[in-house]
Amino acid sequence: MNDVNSLASVCSRGYNQDMKKHDAYQKALDYIYSFVDYSRTHQQNLAPENFNLSRVRQLMSLLGNPEKQFPSIHVAGSKGKGSVCSFCSSALLAQGYKVGLYTSPHMVEFTERIRVNGEQIPEDELVDLLDEIKPFIESIPKITTFEIITALGFLYFARQKVDIAVIEVGLGGRLDATNVVVPEVSVITQLYLEHTFVLGNTLREIAGEKGGIIKQNVPVVISQQTKEAEERLLEIASERKAPVYQVGKDYTYSLDRYDLDTQSFWVVETARPNKKVHLKINLLGDFQLENAATAYAALDVLRKNGFDVSDDAIQNGFKQTEWEGRFEILQKDNPPVVLDSAHNKDAVIKLIQTVKKYFPNHKIVLIIGVSADKNIQGMLSEFGPYVRKVICTQSSHPRALDAEVLLGMAKDLSLPSIAISEVPDAFKKAISMARNDELVLVTGSIFVVAAARLWWREHKGLD
Repeated sequence: MNDVNSLASVCSRGYNQDMKKHDAYQKALDYIYSFVDYSRTHQQNLAPENFNLSRVRQLMSLLGNPEKQFPSIHVAGSKGKGSVCSFCSSALLAQGYKVGLYTSPHMVEFTERIRVNGEQIPEDELVDLLDEIKPFIESIPKITTFEIITALGFLYFARQKVDIAVIEVGLGGRLDATNVVVPEVSVITQLYLEHTFVLGNTLREIAGEKGGIIKQNVPVVISQQTKEAEERLLEIASERKAPVYQVGKDYTYSLDRYDLDTQSFWVVETARPNKKVHLKINLLGDFQLENAATAYAALDVLRKNGFDVSDDAIQNGFKQTEWEGRFEILQKDNPPVVLDSAHNKDAVIKLIQTVKKYFPNHKIVLIIGVSADKNIQGMLSEFGPYVRKVICTQSSHPRALDAEVLLGMAKDLSLPSIAISEVPDAFKKAISMARNDELVLVTGSIFVVAAARLWWREHKGLD
């Protein structure tokens, strides 16, 4: 009996310790989000003058400039930057490097944002780091949530002594908190009209902001762009004497084969046409070929700068790359179920092209929830010819558009639609009503996709 009581006492202490650690973590998140958080602010309430690098530079200086203690790849863009970061990180990890990965936003857990060798920062280490830097945070007026998170990420990478970090820009580029780094290579993925209240109303203006990550004499890899965006990016690169490598010109790619699980393709550096590299990826869609080719170009430029990155490591790393919620097929039939966080009109156009490629004979039962500051009518109008039913929903994010308001916009476009506010309920309804020749598609806000994925994982056994 004494042994039983002793075991129970040990288990109880362990449980209480875990609860205390989790409570401390939740309090840490509450503290982080108690500051100004522009990611949770409606776009029309944002002002460009709120964005500058002085605060984050001051914080980095107080912390001993951790951003200078590791080399990096810095990635900006409107679409695909998370996938490019994931491809690069996986390849570098396959090469044997200790790799930091900084991305945003998170899909489920906050700790997804800061990873080393694919492992999320432990909750207790996040708490300890935050406690350490609180005095510095509180000495800087008007510091923002994202600036604090960026400082935590960079400090963690420095403490972990990563060999290299792959860093995704949050908003824009020129005035983004991550732009304190001077990377080995900058990367700019495809650009679309987005965050126009802050970044500008034309692709040229947006390219000017995104191109702000281009540094003096630091090479930059650029995905295929519209003429307007390309011209502005090349102007900035020329001004800063940054060597330019363009996907579609300096690096070309061609599809080999694809199915519902993988796609493979060839990449060629035009300066070395006899050297073709065959790559296979688990991420689907033509846009992922562009992202993977962009990542390959970035890694190839990195090795031109003296880093050891073999084609074998790139091939192995790319095969292992996963990036949730990007044309992710949860179920192939009865009915097919797909998640994709297309959150602007251009992304929706590419999503529809991908649906038609992989499921050419299926109509769509669409679950959609969006942020209030998006071109919602433009997004919905693209879906019009392909949907049998639209289920309007919403995430718990402060910028989420009310499902009933979204319903009104869908009905204005004569789309057959209903509103179900809770994402799991909307998801269940779509699955139950889909016919054999129909596809269930969850899209819009990453937070809607995350809620659907979480429900599926808990109820359908998703790995």
